[in-house]
Amino acid sequence: MSDREFDIKKAYEKWLREEQKSGREKKDRQEPAGGRGKRAVRKETDSHGKKDGRELTGDRGKQTVRKDADSRGKKDIQKRQDHPVKTQGTENKESVVCPYAKRCGGCSYINRDYKWSLGYKEMKVRKLLKPWVELSGIVGMEDPYHYRNKVHAVFAHVRDGHRERNVAGIYEQGTHKVVPVEKCMIENEKADAIIQDILKMLSGFKIKVYDEDTGYGLLRHVLVRTAHVTGQIMVVLVLSSPILPGKNNFVKALREKHPEITTILLNVNDEQTSMVLGEREIVLYGKGYIEDVLCGHTFRISAKSFYQVNSVQTEKLYRKAVEYANLTGHERVIDAYCGIGTIGITAASKAKEVIGVELNGDAVRDAVRNARENNIRNISFYTNDAGDFLSKMAMDGEKAEVVFMDPPRSGSTEKFMSSAVSMSPGRIIYISCEPETLARDLQWLSSHDYKAVDATAFDMFPFTENMEVIVLLTKTGSLKKSGRKPERS
Repeated sequence: MSDREFDIKKAYEKWLREEQKSGREKKDRQEPAGGRGKRAVRKETDSHGKKDGRELTGDRGKQTVRKDADSRGKKDIQKRQDHPVKTQGTENKESVVCPYAKRCGGCSYINRDYKWSLGYKEMKVRKLLKPWVELSGIVGMEDPYHYRNKVHAVFAHVRDGHRERNVAGIYEQGTHKVVPVEKCMIENEKADAIIQDILKMLSGFKIKVYDEDTGYGLLRHVLVRTAHVTGQIMVVLVLSSPILPGKNNFVKALREKHPEITTILLNVNDEQTSMVLGEREIVLYGKGYIEDVLCGHTFRISAKSFYQVNSVQTEKLYRKAVEYANLTGHERVIDAYCGIGTIGITAASKAKEVIGVELNGDAVRDAVRNARENNIRNISFYTNDAGDFLSKMAMDGEKAEVVFMDPPRSGSTEKFMSSAVSMSPGRIIYISCEPETLARDLQWLSSHDYKAVDATAFDMFPFTENMEVIVLLTKTGSLKKSGRKPERS
């Protein structure tokens, strides 16, 4: 843990102790803390966009946690319950301790109260962004468990004393040692069950697990992707060879156990690499892809396509991004780092034209199909580096009113941001999965005539240290000219 994270943790725990001492959270502490009864956490404003420190009630109000300064400069917490806590027929997951947490390292907060992790994340990002923008709050999940729609399992042959066995699980943090995992508290439950059944089937079909040290063996990984709305399921068997003995019987047996599977692929990875998927794919059953519905549009998802792992939070994230764009139907929109086109297609109905750019060719092919199948005709996609593409547009004198940018964890590049700024968009919507690089890029943009006017965090990855943040930036003076204030959550 860095010194900065340690300081944030100390500050947050001090704040929490003070709130508990004052009795403000006494009621919450007496309520059941089951995972399925957790409520979203975000900052609210009143109808005038001002902070309201009153206790709100009502049948629709979401539990909200927010820090307001009162007349004495002290902090206040506002809480509002959206849904009653579900207790009947629901396991109280707060009492369940993850047995893999210490070795796995993937979920730093899995054995902590969910509300604590939300508060800590909010404080962390609020402090990071404070020099440039005030954070509106963090949007959490009502049910923060089993949200991952993409589950990757590593297969290995291990020796426990005199016992040898095949296992499926995840790499121990910072190593290539496999931690056997039967059920993960953040992964889709059906996906976990499919992986465990594949593990049990190996001996019957005489399929050997791949050994990274010797290079012998066949099965390396299994990837399962699930569609939240349609229920479709893809299973990808990653092998070191294109030949799977008895593949027809294997597929038949797997589908008998799990008839909900809609497609099965064989992916060939015969390289000594840390990459999970290889280049070659063979469809063993079904169409070779699944489809899901997001923000009212149908999206095709292939094995290699980028698709957000938390479908519930993704819909909230994209709707906020489009809200920040404030489209009127006359704008030219750039969707940079567009993936399979989810943001651009969601925004297209409210824009004049959308241009998407993405370096991953497989994702672009899916994006083109997605636009066609959703009958979106005012959008076009290009396979290119986002920085190079916008640089060429800028050199050609092209303009855009709105730029969506959703860069990787490493953040954007000065080349891209310089090109985007030279096109003089009125609004830039920056979607970030790494607050540290977001803060760095906001510093650059703020020194080039763009001002961050609003920001909202989304807990896309509950119980982990990660989150997504959306920031609305406007060209200096554009808010004054339009006479509008940015809408808050």
